[in-house]
Amino acid sequence: MQIKRTDINSVISKVVKETTFSGVILLKDDKNNIFEESHGYANRSEEIANTIKTRFGIASGCKLFTSIAICQLVEKGLLSFNTRLDECLEFEFPHFDEAVTIHHLLTHTSGIPDYYNEEVIEDYEDLWKDRPMYVMNTLRSFLPMFQNEKMLFTPGERFHYNNTGFILLGLIVEQQTGLSFTEYVEQHIFMPCGMRESGYFSLDRLPKNTAIGYIDNDEEGTWRTNTYAIPIKGGADGGAFITAPDMMKFWNGLFSYELLSERCTNELLTPHTHEDGDDYYGYGIWIKKKNSRIYKYHVMGYDPGLSFHSSFYPDSGVTMVITSNDEKGGPYKITRTLEEHVLDV
Repeated sequence: MQIKRTDINSVISKVVKETTFSGVILLKDDKNNIFEESHGYANRSEEIANTIKTRFGIASGCKLFTSIAICQLVEKGLLSFNTRLDECLEFEFPHFDEAVTIHHLLTHTSGIPDYYNEEVIEDYEDLWKDRPMYVMNTLRSFLPMFQNEKMLFTPGERFHYNNTGFILLGLIVEQQTGLSFTEYVEQHIFMPCGMRESGYFSLDRLPKNTAIGYIDNDEEGTWRTNTYAIPIKGGADGGAFITAPDMMKFWNGLFSYELLSERCTNELLTPHTHEDGDDYYGYGIWIKKKNSRIYKYHVMGYDPGLSFHSSFYPDSGVTMVITSNDEKGGPYKITRTLEEHVLDV
């Protein structure tokens, strides 16, 4: 596929202006960078600009890292995808169905209660009104939010996006390896891919070149940081900080079989469950089809003060990473614009 920078400039400039996009856009084919551009401020108070080297929070975009960690344990023979939850985790869940397996957790089909049920709680930030976000620094911190709740449906019955399932997967990683979940991912996923600028950083100890997330009060024309709107440290359901080039390295490592064998990588990328329309879900990764063919593999993340989209298009070999430190949906709109006007030509 021949993609010209001028084509991308012409279609992106408008949507960047419309969304007042703050973040980084990076496109690459199988050989070279096609396009890179940064906009807005990593720190609005100090007017420090975002650059290609800026780290951004990616929220649920991290669920793929969790899935790969589990797949690595499967390859080592410590687990199987059919291992039941009660066979590999020491905690008690008195109302959970005994039939819940790792496969169910990976595919959002477990039916277990979600600590953040978007059908009940509209705003993620509301979770921390009665529970200080600064104590949410381990996976175990989340247990009281769901441990004694009842099932939503029978395991395997349907797809229902579920953050709790990935908290449990992270706890499984910790129990099976003796490492904290974030240590495991940094050592066994980030380092093998050369993602040396990425990590799970505490909000009160962010390293240099890290974008602060911003929540805009549109009615007032003011803004505030997301410091008190998300857990102080990310984990298995989301919350890592990455640079756009590091995310490119991750995609390359995944498809070069540096993280998993070819067989297990194919298992990860299989459309295991149908979400809606042409949208499917593998193990921690979204899969979109067109004309019964896989059009793209992608991950996304939204938290108060940040948004993220990253995609790989197998037919063209194009990879896209769009990071942002606001929640206006710029990455989604830019992705759609590029798909409609550039990537399908």
